[in-house]
Amino acid sequence: MDNTAAMDAIRRPETILGVLGGLGPAASADFLRLLARLAPAERDQDHPVVYMYSNPQISDRSAAILGDGPSPEGDLKKGLLELCRWGAGLLAVPCNTAHFFIDRFRSELPVPLVHIVDATVTRAMRASPGGAWLIATGGTMASGLYPKKAAELGYRFLEPGDDVKALVTDAIRLVKAGRLPESGDVMKTIVARLRDEADLPVVGACTELPLAYDASGLPPEGMVSSLDSLARECVGRLYGREI
Repeated sequence: MDNTAAMDAIRRPETILGVLGGLGPAASADFLRLLARLAPAERDQDHPVVYMYSNPQISDRSAAILGDGPSPEGDLKKGLLELCRWGAGLLAVPCNTAHFFIDRFRSELPVPLVHIVDATVTRAMRASPGGAWLIATGGTMASGLYPKKAAELGYRFLEPGDDVKALVTDAIRLVKAGRLPESGDVMKTIVARLRDEADLPVVGACTELPLAYDASGLPPEGMVSSLDSLARECVGRLYGREI
């Protein structure tokens, strides 16, 4: 086998990754950036084939959980099954709140789905064994997705008070509106208030929050990003190695 063939055999994933994106668009775009950065690739051909189905018109996930809007379950299922029809052999959804609905039909999907909550809690346990702050959308917080997984693994999440939760919602809204510098300013306030109570990292359990954190200029090690955690788990599965 020549060197080129050897590199192909080692690096080129055979599985196609299907990504249901648009939830929201900025987070999905950053997810693709992370996939490219984390892949153990030396040339274009070493990267995985990725199918992105971006549908930002899927109903608001948090509103549905909180009883203020229609369920997105049907559109989420439709999008994931469409990716399977395209040929995806592994699925990912860079939206935490969506997984509340995905869990209802996950067993019906014909191919595996990388679960963002599982990936993020596992990474948080490695980064901060003593626990971490949990910040997320109102829907994710109300769903109990993260505390349930943490309880299964014997991990501890601290939840902020209502004043900080309101700031988190504001930071998410600003990212979705394309106002990243302002979202970064809000994130600085969030982290300062939480650190005054307990000096632990924050888990960005909404895929917009890592973008706000990046815009804040705070030290990278201060956040466990659900977006980065999902990307690492996807790359790890595609290449058969821990990333």
